[in-house]
Parts: sequence; structure tokens; C-alpha cells
Amino acid sequence: MPKFSANLSFLFAEHAFLERFSAARRAGFSAVEFHFPYAHDSAVLAEVMQTADVEVVLFNLPAGNWDAGERGIACHPQRRAEFQEGVAQAIDYAHALDCPRLNCLVGIPPAGVSPQLARETLIENLRFAAAACGKAGIQLLIEPLNTRDTPGFLISTTRAALQLIAAVGADQLKLQYDVYHAQVMEGDLAHTLEAHLPLIGHIQIADNPGRHEPGTGEINFPFLFRHLDAIGYTGWVGCEYKPRGATMDSLGWRAPA
Repeated sequence: MPKFSANLSFLFAEHAFLERFSAARRAGFSAVEFHFPYAHDSAVLAEVMQTADVEVVLFNLPAGNWDAGERGIACHPQRRAEFQEGVAQAIDYAHALDCPRLNCLVGIPPAGVSPQLARETLIENLRFAAAACGKAGIQLLIEPLNTRDTPGFLISTTRAALQLIAAVGADQLKLQYDVYHAQVMEGDLAHTLEAHLPLIGHIQIADNPGRHEPGTGEINFPFLFRHLDAIGYTGWVGCEYKPRGATMDSLGWRAPA
């Protein structure tokens, strides 16, 4: 069975954010991840993490105005300086939380920006971020998002993400493979995971449709978990799903089949 990380942006929403760390530990998680830490002082988060006795394994670079619908600024030509400042801020937080990896949401190109310019900007920004993360001893990830939930997102398939990784040419840059997004866009989960395992730095899960807990939709998670063990995946699997009810009631899938 893989090792699982609780995504605190989705799980334990019955609690205030800072209380979710200990709630996750009580539920049996030794690791957590979340979208963004920046609304909280890094020293406070570090104390909460240590008190709860969990490790932080992932969070995102600053992604612009999330509430306004922005999903990353790495492909925005006019916001290169803001992106670079965000990389520095994320690395500072990663050091404070001893977090080994950061995810870059590549974004939705702004109106009037050609696909070519957006991609060139993205490659330049990822090279900068990968170099900065490399010096800091942190792994950088990119994640394809499905265009049903996030219309216009620049990188929406595994193939597009792998092509981008090749274009950037940085060993520090890996793929964050989200099973839910991949199922919506392309399927063929088991083969894709095995074929590209050396380039996968983190995996996230949710069932489809609905993005709810495993066992509520079409994905055969017992098979997929056995497959991850069989192909030798030893990283974390982030539980980034929306519980249909209380979080604790959504965790039955973790019991051995």
C-alpha cells in the first residue's frame, strides 16, 4: 500500500486550517500537503506542524489571485518579476517547514497573449524556478489540470507536461501526476504511471466524476494502489479529494481490500 498525505485544503475542512494538522495526525496521516501557506506566518505553521507530529510534503508556489480565478502566473509575460518574488517566498516557507517539493501551477494565459509567447514565458520562468529550487535542495513540480474544471489552463495533459519538462531541461523539474485530472483528460492511468515513473515526483488522487474519495466513481483504486507498489513508486500519494460528507467518514478506502 502506498503512503498517503492528507491534503488540508480539501480534507478536515470541518476544522480551522491550523487545526487540520492535528486532525490529520489523529486520523492516521503522518504527512500533509496543502495549496498555499502564505496567509499564515511560517514560524506559526512550523510550530503547528511539529506539535501535530506531521511532515509537510508539498505546497504550491504563489498562484496570483486565486479567489478571482487565477490559477498561476508562470505563463504571464508581464508578471515575471512577481513570479520570481513568489519563488523566493515559497522557498523561504519550504525551508521553514522542511518541505522537499513545490508545485508550480502554470496558469491560464491572459487575454491577448499568444500561445507561443505564453509557452516561452513559462519555459523561462520554470528554468528560473528550477535553478532556484535546485540551489535550495527542493524539487520543483508541474501539474496538468483538466480543462473541464479549469478552462484554458495551459498544460492539461501528461504528454504536454512531459514535453514542457524536456523543453526546460532541468533535472530538478518533475511531474505531479494527479489521477483525477489525468482520468478526465486521457485515462490510461496504469500504463502512463509505469511508463513515466522516473519523471513523476508526486501523485495525487480523487475519484471521477465529482472529485470525491476513492470508491465513489469509476477509478479502480485498489488495483491502482497495488500497481504503484508493483512498479516501485515510493513517493507520497496526496489525498486531494472533496469528501462527500465528514472527512473521517470518507477514509474507509484506506482499509486493505
